[in-house]
Amino acid sequence: MMFGQLTNRESIRNIATCLKAHQNKVYHLGIKQAISHSTITRANENRDWRIYADYAKHLIGIFRPLYASDKEFSEDLDNTVYALDSTTIDLCLSIFPWARFRKYKAAVKLHTLLDLRGNIPVFVDITDGKVHDVNTLDLIDFEPDAIYMMDKAYTDFSRLFDIERHKSFFVIRGKENLKFRCVSSAKIDKSSGLKCDQIIRLTGPKTSTLYPKKLRRIKYKDPDTNLLLVFLTNNFDVKTEDICALYKNRWQIELFFKWIKQHLRIKAFWGYSPNAVKTQVWIAICTYLLIAYAKKKLNSELSLYEITQILGVSVFDKTPLNELLTNFSKSDEIKENYNQLRMFEL
Repeated sequence: MMFGQLTNRESIRNIATCLKAHQNKVYHLGIKQAISHSTITRANENRDWRIYADYAKHLIGIFRPLYASDKEFSEDLDNTVYALDSTTIDLCLSIFPWARFRKYKAAVKLHTLLDLRGNIPVFVDITDGKVHDVNTLDLIDFEPDAIYMMDKAYTDFSRLFDIERHKSFFVIRGKENLKFRCVSSAKIDKSSGLKCDQIIRLTGPKTSTLYPKKLRRIKYKDPDTNLLLVFLTNNFDVKTEDICALYKNRWQIELFFKWIKQHLRIKAFWGYSPNAVKTQVWIAICTYLLIAYAKKKLNSELSLYEITQILGVSVFDKTPLNELLTNFSKSDEIKENYNQLRMFEL
């Protein structure tokens, strides 16, 4: 059966069957037999990974303007909002000795800065697992007026003050042992989950020197999880509830990591050198960007997961992409597989 001739009713079931039949084979256009694992391994190890990194940056430049006018967080908020985080990809130490992470374990880290308008990865750095997350702050060119959302792992007041010097903003989870003095407190609506909105100064002998300016401290109890969250920020103008909502949107970067690793099979590498690993990661990011771009341009209601499935079994189909996607309707059968991983609500 030709993939392009699948009916709406039987499409999803046939997609799953075809994927299962082809999961251990890799084909190239014009070649009827499977390409060997060693052929792809050599290609990944010998072809410079920067080719794909540069292509990804080119795609980002095309993709970001499509979301420039989106008001996803607040009608009053014009700032660009970024989420910064990393994910660890475990490796076998005997095969990847250059990526030693622990005594008997190897790993690489994918450090990512995600533009939350569109969930676009605008900065990616691939390191071995031992590199601490906070070091990523030294590599980022901070944009004036942009807001950077981070968790506790990025607590370094010297580096946070560098963000302040660039006239940028940060929102970071506060640590429990932080020493500070309250300068003033704002009135809050406690029924919304807010506990306090304070202006503070750090009083620790080291932290007060590294960050000599005032900070804003917000304490909030999430009604969905009952977690008590403390945020530190150098932004004194954004509404308190908007700060809490922004940090909640930071979860999109976790979904990005999950989508990349699960749906683009990034956990199984074709090649064992640093170049091969970086090549495969950047190819996965390019694939993500192309699929997301197609979804936005075609205004498709299909999820990224559905589009990935359709394209995966339609490599040889000459049907235009917009027609191909409209031939597939959503079904309850596929919703069950991706409902927790949806990233684009367009």
